[in-house]
Amino acid sequence: MAADYDEVRSDVKELQERSLEALQSANAPDARSVVNELDEADALDEGLTPGGEIVAEELIVQVIPQAADEFTCYSCFLVRHRSQVARESNGHSYCIECES
Repeated sequence: MAADYDEVRSDVKELQERSLEALQSANAPDARSVVNELDEADALDEGLTPGGEIVAEELIVQVIPQAADEFTCYSCFLVRHRSQVARESNGHSYCIECES
């Protein structure tokens, strides 16, 4: 007798039906209560980091200008040393990694 491999096995089908029935009979939360809970959680999260501490200070970063022996790759936009120039065309430089 030929077997139909596309047909769902009976034990799998019963399991799917039982899980569907369980989902349908479960008490789902009201959509409004979920929205209210999310709004309350968002209000508490403002100004907090993942660890929970409040951060109210500015970040100060020193920007170092590009040196004379450096270039910015036109493909990956990373600043690289001149020894890593693979090619230059139309006034744009490309690094060895982007050309390989």
